[in-house]
Amino acid sequence: MVPIKEFADGLASIPEKQFTDQAVLDYLRWNRVDVLSLASYLYFSGEHYTRNLIHRTPLFELIAICWETGQRSAIHNHRDQRCWMAVAYGKVQVQNFRLVRKNAATGFCELESSTHFVIDLDSPQEVDPAEPIHQVVNPHSFGSRAVTLHVYSRPFDTCEIYDLKTEHYEDVKLVNTTEYGVVKTAMKLEKVTLLPAPDTVHRL
Repeated sequence: MVPIKEFADGLASIPEKQFTDQAVLDYLRWNRVDVLSLASYLYFSGEHYTRNLIHRTPLFELIAICWETGQRSAIHNHRDQRCWMAVAYGKVQVQNFRLVRKNAATGFCELESSTHFVIDLDSPQEVDPAEPIHQVVNPHSFGSRAVTLHVYSRPFDTCEIYDLKTEHYEDVKLVNTTEYGVVKTAMKLEKVTLLPAPDTVHRL
């Protein structure tokens, strides 16, 4: 396991031409982050999952997202940018969606469920560029908080969110809960130190 600073520095050392799907995914697989080193970025809230910016360059940004049990993201896209996800604590479920049709003039959209998978400590994943619309969930059945690490290349500050019930989509601005450990919101937060799961303490 590596501390988060070493992890971020390693990402930053990957040359831009090699910052590809396989190179970054391999990096995540071989460099599991020590959750104890994330203490400065672990803020949880019962109101909403939290976005905690750790590192940003013109090429990528690294964000820790903290999920209370039962929390989920909106169905969203990533503005045609690449995204990789790893888990530092717990596990999450990802549901992908296929865009059937949409109308930019009216905000209408039609989606259908596609593939789904679980991300845990051993299985970082990439958002499929061919099917970039997805939702991340920490279901109650998992019985634990979760912390996911997201690498976005390139950084983006808006995305489209989709509502299955109303068949509507819209642009929203992304807001970080904390940036480099500094709180940027009035949301009620709990700063937490998490311990590694017993079976991961001695794994490399």
